Amino acid sequence: MNAWVLRAVGLGALTVVLRTVLGFAMVYLPTAGSWLRILCLIVLLAAVITWGVLDGQADRRANADPDRGADLTMRWLYAGLAGGLGSGVVAWILDFVPKFDLGDNGLLFEVTSAASFIILLIFVPAVAGVALGRYLVSRNGEKSDGAADTVVLNKETAGV
Repeated sequence: MNAWVLRAVGLGALTVVLRTVLGFAMVYLPTAGSWLRILCLIVLLAAVITWGVLDGQADRRANADPDRGADLTMRWLYAGLAGGLGSGVVAWILDFVPKFDLGDNGLLFEVTSAASFIILLIFVPAVAGVALGRYLVSRNGEKSDGAADTVVLNKETAGV
């Protein structure tokens, strides 16, 4: 399975679960709606940033040279697109189930406005997390085995 598909399914499913929990909470605890929205947003952002940091750290450990790293930007863009569109369609379908209150939005809204918001909520924090993860590994001086050998060989050939 492609790495972006796993991220899209995981974060899209998390988005649908959070929207469902928020929908139930708005019915039974309408006065706590503001706090619950913020809590759901924080949970989603924490999951995305954490996954992005882990990706960035793994990539920097595998490729000590910044020019040789994997293209994680496109991986996260694909994950954001698929996760946003998928969660919009699933939320639209779940809205037809009795007792599910997800806002009664139409399909056009779910695959345009709602999906674009979710795409940005996945893509932007993930790319920031990737940058942070790469920075943390570089700052700590962790290098992969291949990079350490290359540095030693270059020092030997330079006569140091």
